[in-house]
Amino acid sequence: MALASTVQMAPDSFETDGVPDLPSGSHTVQSLVAAFSATAAERDARGGTPKAERDALRASGLLALSIPQEFGGMGASWRQTLDTVRQLARADSSLAHVFGFHHLMLATVRLFARPQQWQPWFEQTARRHWFWGNALNPLDDRTTSSVQGSWREFTGQKSFCSGALDSEMLVASAREEGSGALLVAALPTGRSGISVAPDWNNIGQRQTDSGSVTFEKVRVEQHEMLLDPGPLSTPFACLRPLVSQLILANVYLGISEAAFSDARRYTLQESRPWHAAKVAHVDEDPYVLGHYGDFWVGLEAVRVLADRAAERLDEAWQRGDALTASERGHVALAVATAKVSATHTGLDICTRMFDVAGARATHGGLRLDRHWRNLRTHTLHDPVAYKLREIGEWALKQQFPVPSFYS
Repeated sequence: MALASTVQMAPDSFETDGVPDLPSGSHTVQSLVAAFSATAAERDARGGTPKAERDALRASGLLALSIPQEFGGMGASWRQTLDTVRQLARADSSLAHVFGFHHLMLATVRLFARPQQWQPWFEQTARRHWFWGNALNPLDDRTTSSVQGSWREFTGQKSFCSGALDSEMLVASAREEGSGALLVAALPTGRSGISVAPDWNNIGQRQTDSGSVTFEKVRVEQHEMLLDPGPLSTPFACLRPLVSQLILANVYLGISEAAFSDARRYTLQESRPWHAAKVAHVDEDPYVLGHYGDFWVGLEAVRVLADRAAERLDEAWQRGDALTASERGHVALAVATAKVSATHTGLDICTRMFDVAGARATHGGLRLDRHWRNLRTHTLHDPVAYKLREIGEWALKQQFPVPSFYS
C-alpha cells in the first residue's frame, strides 16, 4: 500500500501565522510540497540522489530565496526562508535538509568573505540556479591545505557532506599545514581533483547525500578563500552557526508536524478502538485524546520558540557589522532553546505516534517509521545535552554560549 494513497498533507492549522508571503508568493512552495509528499515514502525506500526533485527546486527559483533582490534573488528574510524549510520538511525532510543547507552555504560566504567575493557568487547563483553543497566539517581534520606559490592546495577527505552530490558549488574546509588553522573556501564542485562519493546509506535522511568528498591536490585560488573577515571572527560572522542550528530546528519541527498529521489521519481513518476502552470509535478513547493533547501542546511550544528565534536572527542580521557579542548571545540562547524543544518534542511524537495509530500503522509499505528514522538521524548532528548545558550556564550564571560551529 502506498503511503500517498492513505496519508495526505498536513492540516491547514500548521500554516505559520503572521509570516508575510514570500516575494514570489507561496503557491510555488505549496506545489513543491504536494509533489514531494506524494513520492516521499517511495524515495525513502530507494535512497540515493533525488535528482528530479532537486531540479524542481532549481526551476522554482527558490534557491535564490535568501539572496537580496539587488543581486537577483527573492529577498526573503530568515523567518520566511526558515518557514519554507519547515514546509518542505513536512513533505520530505531530506529535501528540506539540502535546501536549508544550500542557504546556509550562501550565509557562510556572506559572513566569512568580502563583498567582492560573495556578491558575484550570489548573482551567479540566482541567474544560473546553482545548488550549493556542504564540505565544511570542522571536526573532520583529514583535509589539509598547503601554500603552492600564489594558490593553495586542498588534499584529504571530508565526511557528512550534505548535498554535495548534484551541486554546482561547495563550501569546503581544511586545516592549514603547520599552524592547524581552519581555512574555508568556496569551490566549483566539478573542479579537477574533487570526487563526491555516493556512499550515504544511513537509516534516515536517506536522500541528503551526506556522504564523503575527496580532495586530491585540488587547486584553490586566493579569491576563493574566505579569509576576510574569516570563520567566526566577529559577532556578525558568528551568526553562521545560529543559522545552521535554526535550520535544523525547523527541519525537526517539519518532521514532527508530518508525523502528527500522518498519525492523526491514520487514527481517524484506519484505527479501531481497543476493546477495554468500551467506546464505539477510537476518537472517543480518553487515552488517545490525551496523547493528541500532549502532541499539540509540544508542537505549539516549538512553533512559538522557533518563530521567536527566527525573528531575533533577522534583527541581528540587520545589525550587520554593528552586532555586539551580547546581542549575538541572546540570539544564540533563543536558537538553542528552540532546538532543544524541537528535538525532545519531535522524538516523543515520532515514537508515540504508533500508540495512537495502532499496530496496523507499522505496515512496511506505509513507511511511517521514516519520521523517527529521519529525526533520530538528524538530531545526532550535535549532542542536545551540550545545548542544555549552554542554556543552563545562562540560566544559572548568566553566561552566553561560547561561539563555535555548533553554538
